[in-house]
Amino acid sequence: MKKIASVMTALVVAGGLAACSGSDGGGSSESGTVTIGSIHPTSGALAGVGGLMDDGAKLAVDDINAAGGIKALDGAKLKLSSGDSQGKAEVGQSEAQRLIADGAVALVGTYQSDVTQNVAAVAERGRVPFVIDVAVDDKILQQGYKYAFRVQPDATSMGTSGAQSLAKIGQDSGTPITSVAYLHIEGAFGDSVFKAFEAEAAAQGITSVKEITYPATNFSDATTQVREAAAAKPDVIVATGYYPDGVLIAKAVSELKPDIQGLYGIANGAFDDGSFPAASGESGQNVLSANYHYDANDERVADIRTRFEAKYGKPMETASILSYQAVEVVAAGLEKSGSDDPEKLREAIAGISIDDPLLAFDGPITFDERGQNENATVIVMQVQGDNVEQVFPQEFSTKDLVFPATAAR
Repeated sequence: MKKIASVMTALVVAGGLAACSGSDGGGSSESGTVTIGSIHPTSGALAGVGGLMDDGAKLAVDDINAAGGIKALDGAKLKLSSGDSQGKAEVGQSEAQRLIADGAVALVGTYQSDVTQNVAAVAERGRVPFVIDVAVDDKILQQGYKYAFRVQPDATSMGTSGAQSLAKIGQDSGTPITSVAYLHIEGAFGDSVFKAFEAEAAAQGITSVKEITYPATNFSDATTQVREAAAAKPDVIVATGYYPDGVLIAKAVSELKPDIQGLYGIANGAFDDGSFPAASGESGQNVLSANYHYDANDERVADIRTRFEAKYGKPMETASILSYQAVEVVAAGLEKSGSDDPEKLREAIAGISIDDPLLAFDGPITFDERGQNENATVIVMQVQGDNVEQVFPQEFSTKDLVFPATAAR
């Protein structure tokens, strides 16, 4: 378990994304501040999670400023400037352009892969660092970009690790899994995770007997899709998507009662969200989720989440923690570079190491030549009672795994 004392150093290192009058770069140096742009879907269907992510970035800025600001810039303070993508790629692109034009020396965001792809392209053209908090698609970092960095696992690692974990769970429980039906949302996000899962599942002796997609908008009932998945007679139904559709899928599985060993999410925006047990009721019980997740055993995480809920009146979920962490990455880059010049900041972030990550990762946050965090890790959670518990692997577990993982019927 990491100690709060070890974190105070991280807050000082990450403390205060702002430039001072002595800096040599592009922030609001005359006023002693540095501006970071935060782009998330704060309106539309994903406004709930988008708002929480923007609030997570705000809390990080507040914490860093309260700790004394950026020491390498004479205590300069951070300023967060927020943009609303509305869940649309073209709007996210225009918001990125606006924020950079208004003086942002770095961007964080954006939750959706399609939006993130457009923002990454804008950041590259503007030569401004972009720290991706949530967006999984491999293609985002396959463009040869130099200014984009991703904290969370990418689609390949999530799909691959999701398949490996599912196979191991079946083996350890004495109920080997040989087939799955896979439900996923249309678009780059769902397609990329599924393809990675399918390849590794085959290597693990698991056949994807059915792939079923559903639209990203105007999706109000998953019964037809779940019925089609169940007709393929899989051992497990796997689902990749966002929160609203995840709840619908869990309820449809519970209502149709297919003969399966469990419902298993990979990169699913619902199944490991703290509000999912209440939203799904009995249909959510024992649902499994392979995903990145805040480290529930970490004292610093507990402190941040407690203060977040006291300030904003809502639990701080993993996506919001990642936004907080993304701001810390930018802050640490400012400390390392001693400059608010975006190009010097990019160089610093590329070579940074944050030894006390907020997520359940295998090591420090460091970026490879693509900008991908080399130590980003997928773990498995499970809904048990009113809580989402970490259940696999053992070193991150908060409760024992229940498998077969069928919901109450």
